[in-house]
Amino acid sequence: MPSDRSAVAGEESVPCYADGARVERVPIVAHRQVGTGTFRLRLDWPALAATARPGQFAMLRIAGRLDPLLARPLAVYETYDSPDAVDPRGDGAGRRYVDFLYLVHGKFTSALATLAPGAELDVWGPLGNGFSRVPAVGHLVLVAGGIGQPALLALGRAARARGTSRVTLCWGARSAGFLADADDFRRAGIEVHLATLDGSAGLRGTVVDLLDRLFDAGTAPGHVACCGPEPMMHAVARWTAARGIGCTVSLETPMACGVGICFTCVAPIRDPDGGWDYRRTCVEGPVFDAAAVVWEPGPG
Repeated sequence: MPSDRSAVAGEESVPCYADGARVERVPIVAHRQVGTGTFRLRLDWPALAATARPGQFAMLRIAGRLDPLLARPLAVYETYDSPDAVDPRGDGAGRRYVDFLYLVHGKFTSALATLAPGAELDVWGPLGNGFSRVPAVGHLVLVAGGIGQPALLALGRAARARGTSRVTLCWGARSAGFLADADDFRRAGIEVHLATLDGSAGLRGTVVDLLDRLFDAGTAPGHVACCGPEPMMHAVARWTAARGIGCTVSLETPMACGVGICFTCVAPIRDPDGGWDYRRTCVEGPVFDAAAVVWEPGPG
């Protein structure tokens, strides 16, 4: 049942990761299709490029348009120091360009896909807690489903930079065409394992099948970080819990404001005392301990 601890104003201090966000109008500098319905968008946005942490996101809205009216969240994928860079270099100092990957699905992304370089977007970010700590493990496994991979690349890079000996990406999608730009992970020193439901690339099956294969080969994860459709993340949470492996998930709850005002992105999260409460994924997430998420059939 819900916890009543947050019912008393001022009793519990809730972090707001939107406090450092900036609102700007920025230009598109590159925009191309990289897979089936999948596009890569590059913005000239120095303030975000210099401050975004792994797993954080930004809200994007097409400037000067009332339809679609609301902004949409996109995970920060990669940052660069030049508009035509392919591979980031150095420690990130001087970065000013930010890449996002998105799948066309709905009115906003359909309209966004038509924009050419030079068009402008109204944006605010960085938002969310992200993966605030890089797990101190020998083997970090990143698990992505569908278009969940953008939230994970920077975490993998950070883990490699801090000495994690092995970082593995397990990525599942419907078919090969949806596995866009997997080489970005390989260039970062991340081992890539792919699965597709139709068998057109990698293992025929799901990301859980990939995890089973790793585990059976004696290369169990020290920790799992996961992003993608909720049923997939729930399955991964069950898999890790059954084996005593830590797991963090980046929820993809629909959002409207990104700064905690509208309360449209709440998710049921367990409290340490055994109760649960609704938490705003935009300002208290989107990254949570998988064991704390109330997955199904709903809170109770």
